[in-house]
Amino acid sequence: MEHLTVRQRLAALFTGALLLGAALTPSASAQAPEPTTWTGTWATAPTTVPKTDTTTFHDQTIRQIVHTSIAGSALRIRLSNEFGKQPLKIGEVHVARRAPGTDEPAIDPATDRELTFSGKSSVTIPAGAPALSDPVTLRVPARSDLVVSLHLPESTPGSTVNSFAAQRGYIAAGNVTGETKIEPQSVTERWYFLTGVSVRATSTGPTATGSTATGSTATESSGTSNASAAVALGDSITADTTLGTNHRWTDYLAQRLQGPGGPRHPVGVLNKGISGNRLLHDPNPPAGHPAEAYAAYFGESGLKRFDRDVAAQPGVRHVLVLLGVNDLGHPGNIAPLSEQVTGQDLIDGHRQLIARAHERGLRIYGATITPFKNDTLGFYTPENAAARGTFNHWLRTSGEYDGVIDFDAALRDPADPERLLAAYDSGDHLHTNDAGREAMARAVPLRFFK
Repeated sequence: MEHLTVRQRLAALFTGALLLGAALTPSASAQAPEPTTWTGTWATAPTTVPKTDTTTFHDQTIRQIVHTSIAGSALRIRLSNEFGKQPLKIGEVHVARRAPGTDEPAIDPATDRELTFSGKSSVTIPAGAPALSDPVTLRVPARSDLVVSLHLPESTPGSTVNSFAAQRGYIAAGNVTGETKIEPQSVTERWYFLTGVSVRATSTGPTATGSTATGSTATESSGTSNASAAVALGDSITADTTLGTNHRWTDYLAQRLQGPGGPRHPVGVLNKGISGNRLLHDPNPPAGHPAEAYAAYFGESGLKRFDRDVAAQPGVRHVLVLLGVNDLGHPGNIAPLSEQVTGQDLIDGHRQLIARAHERGLRIYGATITPFKNDTLGFYTPENAAARGTFNHWLRTSGEYDGVIDFDAALRDPADPERLLAAYDSGDHLHTNDAGREAMARAVPLRFFK
């Protein structure tokens, strides 16, 4: 038997490695496609439910309507069982554009797409987890309605929800996810289990609003990697709109961003407002208080939910924060007086948001707390007015945020700066009407997104 020298053995090993590397290296034509950049076009913030909410679905379809911000050539959705106590079985999911010229739960059948999850039409989501669908090709116009239909084949508690959607959803018997029209058993004003839609973004224009796309599997060849998302982290002042109108201030902002003076590249606007939300505290109604029946819908504190609702959003580059009025108004009202906060407490909490955003390379902009003198919810006190003043002064002068959105200046009554201007007042002296929400959108400097 011939024995190889050490040098001969090393040479043989080196030659074999070269041959193996050549065999494993793909040709230029076989290279893996470039990774796709996904950008959020719509989102909502999920919460848990109080013990008194026993909503349960069984062999029913939930047909939900969402309003996009930017256009895309393909999409995927995010479902959530993050507040569920048991696995969530989704039998089938369809997405389509809403039938034109209607406010009913009818779809344009030419745009109907069945969604899959890891190639399967059904998915079981573990308790506490989200699930992301596979991409699907569909031309998604900017600022348009999408219809997402979920079939729940088993007994399913409605445990992960946004209860303040201000958008009608429809519950129908059986699996009617692919039907053009459905016969609802009931109507809800909540979003269940659905928390996000992201797109392969395209610039607004003829290519973004084409009538249909063929096929059902997304390709990797189109879209713009320059798109980004702006997340609005807030409370009811951010979440509010007249039912079914999509007149949130973030909707008006999305419109401005696509108009004169807007950025050259698409910016999705994601509304992560939750009515009743606080920056520093989770819901904590006093024992025996009527708020025990609804406070859970107020969601986890802004500090707690920041990673999920902001940092994890697809394509996020900008953060807009309007939080603090409920921190002032809830204690001694629908939260313990022991949770009363000062202006400095709010400043310290916002500094944490700034640090966590900057850690992730995000630009973050703070909004002044808006006036609420003589509000009908019992928020206003001289002490709370002083705390608001302390916080707003810090926000305007410290330079710690990357920019300031002065909603207070945009909405206050010049004759009494502690009050909302009557033309912008919804009637409770705390929340804005449509005109006020438009004024808020105008107060956001477009240069932030250039």
